[in-house]
Amino acid sequence: MSQETLLGIDVGGSKIELVAYRVAASGPQAMEAVFRKRVATPTQQLSAFVQAVAELVQEAEDALGLQACAVGIGLPGLRDGQTGLQISSNVPCLHKQPVVELLEKRLVLPGQNRRLAFGNDCQCFALSEAHGGAAAQARSMFGAILGTGAGGGFCADGRLLRGAQGLAGEWGHMAVPARLALHYQLPLVACGCGLQGCLETYVSGSGMRRLHQFFTGKICEPAAIAAAAEAGDAGARHTLDCYFDLLGYGLAQLVLVLDPEVLVLGGGLSQMPLMYQRLPGAMRPHLFAQVQPPQVLPPRFGDAGGTRGAALLVLPS
Repeated sequence: MSQETLLGIDVGGSKIELVAYRVAASGPQAMEAVFRKRVATPTQQLSAFVQAVAELVQEAEDALGLQACAVGIGLPGLRDGQTGLQISSNVPCLHKQPVVELLEKRLVLPGQNRRLAFGNDCQCFALSEAHGGAAAQARSMFGAILGTGAGGGFCADGRLLRGAQGLAGEWGHMAVPARLALHYQLPLVACGCGLQGCLETYVSGSGMRRLHQFFTGKICEPAAIAAAAEAGDAGARHTLDCYFDLLGYGLAQLVLVLDPEVLVLGGGLSQMPLMYQRLPGAMRPHLFAQVQPPQVLPPRFGDAGGTRGAALLVLPS
């Protein structure tokens, strides 16, 4: 493969980040960031959003002296396979809008040979960690995001498997099992996806805060909850026991269905050492006795994984 410059764009609720990567002839494991720019995400006007993305692409190409670079874009939420509309987005102006179609029209000019690819932002994280990241040596991996929400992506032999409707990896919308809900006397929480009792509402960052407030009446950030538990606070310990039981259940279901060689965590909660200490043991009660939980690894690229994975989307499979 000859050297090529790829543009990766990661769209978030507060910022849009573009990073230009120079891919060496040795392959996508060697990717050098040569340009980086981020802007605030226009959340209310779709036209402003499309304009912001187009301006980022133009600025990167002008700075690098290039034209019609291949562009990969990681969007929040999912694209409806029948209508082409973006759904479940945390950017209001994108919800139920033909975002991909509008970006294609804006970014590919007549007579221009620009390659474009679109994906889910969580799946982009997994793809990045499978190529030169924490799971580079694994035949299969699942990248599990634990941040504002709980999502992810599955890669086998370096290929991202998206599923028929692009839903592969939406493990956060599995339902909490009745036996755990009853054991901990959990409230039934409505999820932004329209369902109730989704794991995401309990195991995301806001989910841990919700559990702690339910058990103790206190509003605390995850790091403070972990520190209080370490100091011997009984309420914080109970919160974490429940949290890891729920999270262990959710990740164990991924093991039973996909059997990944490794799990790589992403999102804000992936920075907590407690995750790697407790998760293997938390999965075991929810697996067959003879099944070993996979290795749980921190991400190599962290916040850079979104743009890097988006750039990888445009490489030939």
